[in-house]
Amino acid sequence: MSVLLRKPVLAATAALAATAVVASPTGAGRALAEEACFDRTKQPYTSVVDSHLHFRPFGGKAIPFDEVNAYLRKSGVRYANVFGIGQKLPADSDCTYYLDCPGTPVLPSVKNDIVNGESYAESKPTDPHLTLSMTSLDVANPETVPGAIALYDKEFPGLFRWAGEVNLIKGALLPNHHEPATVQDIRAWAPFMRELEKRGIPITIHADLGTDAEPTKYLHLFREALTRYPRNKIVWAHMGLSKELSSMDPARHIALVRQLLARHPNLTLDLSWRVLEDQYFSKPGVREQYAALLDAYPTRAVPGTDFVASHPKDYAVYKEELEVTSRINKALGDEAFRRIALGENYFRLLGLDATAPEICTTA
Repeated sequence: MSVLLRKPVLAATAALAATAVVASPTGAGRALAEEACFDRTKQPYTSVVDSHLHFRPFGGKAIPFDEVNAYLRKSGVRYANVFGIGQKLPADSDCTYYLDCPGTPVLPSVKNDIVNGESYAESKPTDPHLTLSMTSLDVANPETVPGAIALYDKEFPGLFRWAGEVNLIKGALLPNHHEPATVQDIRAWAPFMRELEKRGIPITIHADLGTDAEPTKYLHLFREALTRYPRNKIVWAHMGLSKELSSMDPARHIALVRQLLARHPNLTLDLSWRVLEDQYFSKPGVREQYAALLDAYPTRAVPGTDFVASHPKDYAVYKEELEVTSRINKALGDEAFRRIALGENYFRLLGLDATAPEICTTA
């Protein structure tokens, strides 16, 4: 049995659904057991939210929209953000991935978001619950952003409720003509950041910390954004980590993240991308250090896969990405697990009428 579990939200398994308060997508539900809770000893540790999911690729053929939704249902994900990719390879390019084509421009484009908006409007999915995101916003040319938001409003009124992933600085894209935002650009974000704040729209920002040679080379840029826009809901993609920053001392990274969380109450960490697991969490003793960080700030992180739906990927690839990016969940305490893996933080960021279940306690 596959059901959309909301208010409270529960893991997508028939066993749990049989002992839960279940609500339909329209909000009408029936109480099956008032004492329902999530049993971590019996239920999956994989996240029920994917807050960082690219339904469209940089180039080439995409996995069909409804097929990606089927992947989510099959894997137990019940809430997801519909990211495009805000940059496109040229239409005449044979590439599907920018790293395979250094020198080829990969520039901001609204095309992916338009396709996502049209697919959403046609399918009208209720399971999973999807949130469309404006990924084409060119934050290095902020004067263009209000017009882009107006386009989303005109074509898809009320449907786009998230912003990003936008690239403040993405080192991997530099060979493809990526233009990082400068301090001056960030200061000029004010008009569109005010609009996002007014609407309560979170913005996921890709802001690399640096490189192996210079681990905090770009930190000043992200700090400028956080300091200048303290009331905006800023989500930091991948906690600033990347393939170009594979050897930073985890203790140093954690200390830096703690400092930012303490100083900026509206900052949320994005735990997406298997690079976090492969390059950091999986090292001996490191997973426990990051779990301690998340347990200390349980309300300040959301999960995600960073899966890019490019052909010929299939469900097996998505399932693996979800499992790998969810491994950190196993090390979390109950409060952080409930808020991150079961979606409570995501619901609060979006203001959704949904609540994660409490964790079962043992006698």
